[in-house]
Amino acid sequence: MTAAAVDDHGAASHVHIGRQPIWDGDRIHAYELLFRSDADARIATARGASATGTIIHNAFTEFGLTSLVGDRRCFINVTREYLTGQLPLPFDPGQVVLEVLETVDVDDEVAASVVRLVEAGYDIALDDFVVGSDHERLLDVASYVKIDLASAEESVLRPEVARLRERGLTLVAERVETDEDIAYARDLGFHLMQGYALGRPQTLSMRTLGVSQTARLELFGALSATDLDLPRVVSLISADPALALRVLQATNSAQAGLKRRVSSLHEAVTLLGVNRIRQWASLMVLTDVTGVDQETLTGLVTRARLCHTVTEWLGGPGDSGFMVGLVAGIADLMEEDVHDVVRRLPLDMSIAAAVVEHDGVLGQALQSVRAYEDWSATPYFAGRSNGLAEAHLAAMVWSNRLVGEQRG
Repeated sequence: MTAAAVDDHGAASHVHIGRQPIWDGDRIHAYELLFRSDADARIATARGASATGTIIHNAFTEFGLTSLVGDRRCFINVTREYLTGQLPLPFDPGQVVLEVLETVDVDDEVAASVVRLVEAGYDIALDDFVVGSDHERLLDVASYVKIDLASAEESVLRPEVARLRERGLTLVAERVETDEDIAYARDLGFHLMQGYALGRPQTLSMRTLGVSQTARLELFGALSATDLDLPRVVSLISADPALALRVLQATNSAQAGLKRRVSSLHEAVTLLGVNRIRQWASLMVLTDVTGVDQETLTGLVTRARLCHTVTEWLGGPGDSGFMVGLVAGIADLMEEDVHDVVRRLPLDMSIAAAVVEHDGVLGQALQSVRAYEDWSATPYFAGRSNGLAEAHLAAMVWSNRLVGEQRG
């Protein structure tokens, strides 16, 4: 199992990520994100490409970067595969600092790749830097250098810190574990500090939905096609609420600060961009998130489809009705407060208001569908009550066909 382990019913799971602050005096300058396999993990059990993929996936499509670090910088360890482009970086330059692990062999390919990343706007940090190592090759393009306070004697460390400061690099003291270490790092001239004396890593956990392997591979295949079929991509995402949830959360991370909201999955896919979704789908394959059962998915998609139909009856946009039904169903499946789910997603105000407050035509449609699903209730929408049974059957047929196509 990965950091996103499925529960016994295969419906919902928990994902975990570690976060440790990097301090600038008495304020937090940034957070380093760390791999965590479970809620009780205190250290990373892996640091390879799979661990990096899990961190990136969880940060950008589960928690959302804003909820993890706010507007602060975010350090993420990256391996050779990510530096050289063998594996994708599904985020733009800006808030994220790429931390080159000390285990990466900085040969000509890595050096050239890092230069290209810097030219594209990414900031680079050198992790556990050691004087005389092959990471010296990256000093001209790096922004941060992280040095373990215990890595060398003071007679070696002091002149080295002075040399790196003269080059304009921001220096981070690592393994600052006592008050004496804090004083020592300040005396040496470090700009930033990280370690137990300032803050231990905190493991954050949240519930999410599992995505089936088949759904991921289908999406990845559709995105990899020479002639991209955008409606097919939207159809694949619509058929799996877990995929839809991740697309929305990834959109929220990518659009942080732009205040753009979406009212349909088609709009979310367009806003996020095919290349970004392709990169994100690659990470999902790498991190091996497991799935939910077909019956559960079909039930959620049926509700969304029925909301689509009833919304059109009421003169509203069907795609938005589908989104309302889908988000409401996701919140139910995750057994999470709907306010918390909506807060994490880049939803148009009309969608959010419909899901949370049952406001407007979209909210009326959702109430109608919920009332119909609960045989003890009187449908809120009565204008075409006799047609609800027929529409529900049609939605079931549509959903069974759609989900069945994706699941094989």
